[in-house]
This record gives sequence, C-alpha cells and structure tokens, in this order.
Amino acid sequence: MSCKSTKVAPSVDFDHSCSDSVEYLTLNFGPFETVHRWRRLPPCDEFVGARRSKHTVVAYRDAIYVFGGDNGKNMLNDLLRFDVKDCSWCRAFTTGTPPAPRYHHSAVVYGSSMFVFGGYTGDIYSNSNLKNKNDLFEYKFATGQWTEWKVEGSLPVARSAHGATVYSDKLWIFAGYDGNARLNDMWTISLQDREHACWEEIDQSGEIPPSCCNFPVAVCRDKMFVFSGQSGAKITNNLFQFEFKGHMWTRIPTEHLLRGSPPPPQRRYGHTMVAFDRHLYVFGGAADNTLPNELHCYDVDSQTWEVIQPSQDSEMPSGRLFHAAAVIQDAMYIFGGTVDNNVRSGEMYRFQFSCYPRCTLHEDYGKLWENRQFCDVEFILGEREERVLGHIAIVTARCQWLRKKILQARDRQRQKNKQESSEESDEGATGGQRDIPAGSRPSGTQPLLEVSIREAEAQPFEVLMQFLYTDKIQYPRRGHVQDVLLIMDVYKLALSFKLSRLEQLCVQYIEASVDLQNVLSVCENANKLQLDQLKEHCLNFVVKESHFNQVIMTKEFEHLSTPLIVEIVRRKQQPPPRLYSDQPVDIGTSLVQDMKAYLEGGGLEFCDIILLLDGHPRPAHKAILAARSSYFEAMFRSFMPEDGQVNISIGEMVPSKQAFESMLRYIYYGDVNMPPEDSLYLFAAPYYYGFSNNRLQAYCKQNLEMNVTVENVLQILEAADKTQALDMKKHCLHIIVHQFIKVSKLPNLRSLSQLLLLDIIESLATHISDKQCAEMGSDI
Repeated sequence: MSCKSTKVAPSVDFDHSCSDSVEYLTLNFGPFETVHRWRRLPPCDEFVGARRSKHTVVAYRDAIYVFGGDNGKNMLNDLLRFDVKDCSWCRAFTTGTPPAPRYHHSAVVYGSSMFVFGGYTGDIYSNSNLKNKNDLFEYKFATGQWTEWKVEGSLPVARSAHGATVYSDKLWIFAGYDGNARLNDMWTISLQDREHACWEEIDQSGEIPPSCCNFPVAVCRDKMFVFSGQSGAKITNNLFQFEFKGHMWTRIPTEHLLRGSPPPPQRRYGHTMVAFDRHLYVFGGAADNTLPNELHCYDVDSQTWEVIQPSQDSEMPSGRLFHAAAVIQDAMYIFGGTVDNNVRSGEMYRFQFSCYPRCTLHEDYGKLWENRQFCDVEFILGEREERVLGHIAIVTARCQWLRKKILQARDRQRQKNKQESSEESDEGATGGQRDIPAGSRPSGTQPLLEVSIREAEAQPFEVLMQFLYTDKIQYPRRGHVQDVLLIMDVYKLALSFKLSRLEQLCVQYIEASVDLQNVLSVCENANKLQLDQLKEHCLNFVVKESHFNQVIMTKEFEHLSTPLIVEIVRRKQQPPPRLYSDQPVDIGTSLVQDMKAYLEGGGLEFCDIILLLDGHPRPAHKAILAARSSYFEAMFRSFMPEDGQVNISIGEMVPSKQAFESMLRYIYYGDVNMPPEDSLYLFAAPYYYGFSNNRLQAYCKQNLEMNVTVENVLQILEAADKTQALDMKKHCLHIIVHQFIKVSKLPNLRSLSQLLLLDIIESLATHISDKQCAEMGSDI
C-alpha cells in the first residue's frame, strides 16, 4: 500500500505587517488530506513486532514509537518505530538494558527522550511473578540508550493502568491500580536533573476524581483532563480538569448541555484521549460491554461535546480497547488494541484533524451585553422599577414575547411624538424605524426606548438577557440554596416568555443541584411558583429510600408547610405511577438559528443603519455590526455618519453583491459557507473590518485551495483579476489551459472582459504545442 505525505489546508495567522490588499494571499494547491478522514496505514508485520494491546505509543518528530504491551500470551518489551512520512515499520535501535516486559505502563516524551514508568510485569502465560512496578526508565531517541533512573527518597506506590503526562519540565503520575485497590493519588518528579530528581506527592484539592484505572489523561490549555475509566461502583462519564498551578480539581459540569444536543460519551475504560488545539478527542474503549468506534470531541472553550462525522472516503477503525494514540502535527495516529473476540490488533490508523480558529459569535455578542455600548432600549422591571439596558436587535431576534413588548412601546412612543409640536420631535416621528432607519439621526440624539415589564425582577431578568446574547447562562455555585432559587426565578421567566431553550437549561441546572441540604427549600419555592415539573422532581428525591430518613430529620422539615408534608408522606406511602413520554423535547431555537432568520428578513423592521454597496442600499443593525467588527464599533462610537449610511468596501475594493451577503452571514451568525469566488473578495475582510480572529480568513483560504473546478473557474478568474490575487489568477489560467475543451463550452466565457480573454489566449499560446493546437482546432 502506498502512503504519501499529505497535508490539510492550514489555519492562517494574521500578519499585521501586511497591507489590506489580497495580493498577499499565498495559496497552496495541494495535494491535501481531507478533513476528518480516517485512513488505514500499513499494519505492523509480525516479523517486525507482534500485534498487541495495553502498550504505549509516543510521538517524536516524524515517527511513532510503540513500547511493550502484550500479544495475548506474553508481555512485551520491544520498541517499534513507525515513520509517518514513508509509512514504514522497523524495530527501533536500542542499547542498554530495557525495562522488563510489561503492560499498562505509561510513556511520555520530554526533550529528546521517552520516559517509561511503572506497569504490570511477570509471566502471564504461567501466571507467575506478576507484580506492579514503580521504576522509571529513560530512552534517548538520538542514541537508542536505555537507562533506569534510581531515585532516592519516597516513591509512588507501584502501580499499573495509571495516567501520566509532562508539564512544566515534570512527569506527573495520577491514580491507577496497585494490585489490591484503585488509587487517586498524584506524584510528580522533575525530568531536568537526573542526579537531584526526587518524587513528590501532590496535595490535591477540589473535586478529586474517584479512585480509578484504565483511563487516559491529556493536557490542554495548561490543564490536565481525565475522562471516565474503571472506578468500581462509582463509574461515571465525568470529565475532570486539574489546574497545575493550584493543584485544584474541578468536575466539568454537563448541566448546560441541552437535551437533544450531543451528550458526553458514555462511561467507558481502556479508551484513548488526545489534545489538539482547543479540543480533546476520545476514541474507543469498552462502554457497557460494547466497543464503540465513534470519535468524540470536547471543545474546552465552549464546554460542549460532539461526535465527529468522518469524511465519506474514511477507512474507519473498528471499536477496540487498550489501544494507544499520539498526535503528530495535525493528525492523530492510533495503533493496536484488543478488538472483537479478544483478538490483538497490529493496525495503524491516521485521523486528520481540522484546525480552524474557533467561532467567536457567542463571545462577541456576550461582550456587547457586558459592555452595554450602543444600547437603544431600557427595560423597567418590577414594582421597584429597576432599569436594565439592552439592544433591540438582539432581544427581538431571540424572544418573540419581548419583541411584542418592544413593538408596543415603540408604537406608544410614536403616538407621543405625533402629539408634540417641536420640529425635532416631528423629525423623530417621520424618522421612524419602519420608514427611515433610526440611525439616520446624528449619533447620540435618539432617546432610549423604555419598555415596562412588571412581572420581572432585575436579577433573574439579567440572567435571561445573558442567555439571549450568548445562548447560555453563567451557572452560579452548584447546590447553594440562594443560587438555585435565582435560577428558579429565571425558569419562571423563561416559561412566561416562551423561551424553550432557556427552560431546559434551568431545569437541568436545578435538577442537578438538588441535594439533601436544599431539596426542601427548592420544593417549597417550586410549589409557590407553581413549577410543577421541579416540584415533582423534589418530591421524588425526598421519598427515595436513601434520602427519606435524612430529610425528615432536618430542621427545615419541621418548618415545612402542612400541605407539602402531607404530600411527601402520601408520596412515600403510595408512589404515583411513572409516566413516560416519547414526545421529543422542544429545545427551542439557538442563537445561530435566530440570527440567521433575523438577517433573512425577520429583523427588517428593526434596522437602524443602511450599508451602501456600489450605491445599492442594504438595511442592517448597528448593535450586531459593532459586536462583531471593531471597524463598525469604532465608527458608531466616534464618527457615526449623520445620514445613517455607510459605504462598504474592503480596502480599495468593492466586493460583489454575493460576496457581501456572504460577509453579512458571517457577521450575523458565523456562517463560513460560500462559493470560492466570494472567498477571494473576503480573504482580507478580517484585517479591514477587525473581526475577533481569522476564522473567516482560514475558511476562505481552504475554500480557494480545495474547491476550484472547471464549472466555477471563470467566476474565480474574474474575482482573482478584480482583487489582484495573482497566484489564484495564475492557477485559474492553468486549469483553463489544461481543460480548455470543457471550459470553452461554458456560457460565462462569452461574458469575460476583453483583457481576460487575451490573458487566456496568451496562456494557451504559452502552454499548448502546435500538435495540440491542431487537435483543438479539429474539436472546435
């Protein structure tokens, strides 16, 4: 099997020394590896090394190194090397005394060495001399030398199936199995100075994971992550993160994951987890007696899981456990493991990561909410008439109930303006938002629209507003009574305002936060607010066998209202039948869906700015433009045009109407799908408009490099000529020359400018021989 070195279209870094001109766009026209493609590479031949599981793999430069494991009969201590460039296997050169044969050990890379710690040794065939180890070996890649580190002082208890990683010049060891019990202790040792190295036990704090083994660890964003593993009766699918600086553990919450959105992977052991960019990738393992082969991805920034859909041309690995994984550049390599029927594997698979900059849509709108710039509405809340500022565009895009309130307030304001006689007031009335954009008045002269909402108090309303801008809420302290009661008030508002998505978030948070200390307070509040679903959850929690005696002995139970006490006693005596509904849960619309609908016409009556493209008007919304673009933000803050109209260009270039619409889709809801010719116009837009990062630019670059075809080559040639993208123009001419029989039949050829037709003729003359010209003439 041939295996050529390929690469994916890379992400792009801003070079702020460049001008805004697209002529600095440098393209690479392949060959490329398809994003999210699994590829089966040559397996390891038996004469090089045995098929195996419970081994380790590490990556060093352009090679994968496999050490140890077992082949089903014996433990191994050979060291294999797989070259990822020419896809070849060999035995790595070694000298010195290697570690004894072992499995369930750990291996990490530091500097130009591999370090192997612990594991299980002995003769599994005869079941003799079986024991865990706590020895530490170093393998130098440059010389092939194995040496054992003899460390004085305290040592970690001998163990196997533990987690290990390198951070801040130290090896960190966590948990595992000591032969009698699972562990959850942590040790570290400096790898800088062998002579003075000593083991140190770490004093951990926070939500320490339960004792566990056969789990992976991965480091991302200066934190160590642990997912699932074998932990006895407590086995869960929790993800924990460890802060190296404060030695603090935190359980990553899942209450913010909506029903219907991708859940975390089911609990499992013997799986792998690697870090790449801002993501953790979990593959394989044994999950409740199955061997799944989906690849799960966790985004550390958004704290969300997803199942990666492999490309259509993928060669998927089967499910397996006790395999091993490592990352080289932008790809993950998986080797070996135990597959169906307890068979050891010698297969090597490669998975191509995607490396696009993250979407900042939610973050950008969140900053707009936090900064309260360009606010045009003021909500007057509750009996105390507390005031909360906001943006009409975001609120009306996300909530139909508040949209009606805003429209009613605006109509009242217009009626009031009509009754006033001053010239300025008349101008305000005729400059209403349905006819002339409100932004046509000089910046700062338009008063805030006041909207009264008597049924809402300020604190829960602000949490609701945060949701409208970001699609999530900042969860307060889990289980703290006052914070749970606050989210209950938010839930009540979500029901009133018909925000299904927020309802689900609140219910999940509250149900996850109910405990023995707060259940009666939550139950009483749910009863008072008539939140029947939450009350039902609390009653079921109280009458649970393991909870009931503890709850009724509390002081809070003594002060509970009589009707609730009666309900609890009756519930305990005669539990109601459980009702199961197969109706799908309505999780409402997302921020992306709402902003998409808003751009496509849903927000037309709230437009307050006109964007002019070659003289053609396009109504838009100041708050949205300012949230997503520092160019518009500075303009609206400092020198807002008095007529409320802004000419659109990218540097000195005016984009096509189609490209401009693509840019608006990116601004409003983060969409990056567009025809390749639009990508040429928009490649420089992140520089000019000051987007938060270069996500749009990275997609434009890949779109251009991978999607130029005979069918669209003429449109892209025109765009390349207009934007002076010289390497793209050259590439298009190259395609036209080599596919001229097909290109000549395209109707767009007749509409090209005279200069471009001359460029094509010149390219044909340069590249086509006399014989080819004769053949072409006979075809035409």
